[in-house]
Amino acid sequence: MARLTKNQKEARAKVDSKKLYSLQDASSLVKEITTTKFDASVDLAIRLGVDPRKANQMVRGVVTLPHGTGKVLRVLALVTPDKEAEAQESGADFVGLDEYLQKIKDGWTDVDVIVTMPSVMGKLGPLGKVLGPRGLMPNPKTGTVTMDIKKAVSDVKGGKIDFKVDKTGIVHASIGKVSFSADKIMENADELLKTIVKLKPTTAKGTYIKSISMSSTMSPGIAIETKVG
Repeated sequence: MARLTKNQKEARAKVDSKKLYSLQDASSLVKEITTTKFDASVDLAIRLGVDPRKANQMVRGVVTLPHGTGKVLRVLALVTPDKEAEAQESGADFVGLDEYLQKIKDGWTDVDVIVTMPSVMGKLGPLGKVLGPRGLMPNPKTGTVTMDIKKAVSDVKGGKIDFKVDKTGIVHASIGKVSFSADKIMENADELLKTIVKLKPTTAKGTYIKSISMSSTMSPGIAIETKVG
């Protein structure tokens, strides 16, 4: 196991592992314990009382963070020629169709989000093995398969993220950067948590939100009170 640096030891000493912090306090503390020289991401891990193996307990959704993610996302718009101008005007980084389908087939995936049209999804099917594992396959539920390409691209650029519970029952999501103020981190986290609460499956029994942890890149996790609202 790698030895902790002096800064990492100091960061851990500031976090009481037996305490549940308020969202406000955690948002302030995560800034204090981050020692990276770059602008680290702030992440939430929310453990849910659901069984993701059951289709009726899958938790998946989208949320527009009030203050964005702080990340510059590269967006590929796979659209027909009549939609290219709309995609370019809304800020898509890459716009086209067949040439990009071929690039993806050849192994190119240097983008963060792909938006497309319903009529194009048939062509994306064979690329599922490339796009699926990377979380790049467009999905109508996340607003990335639509005829309103302008809105789809603008939403992504404006801080809309999609999230999904993993096979262990945890939702992982990036909610900002350490350079954000504590209030902005808190408000982004609160928006995500409220959205997850709204998506509680009717078939989920017992405690829905079992635990919440906030951390930044390479920082220790901060346990947060599970009361949301």
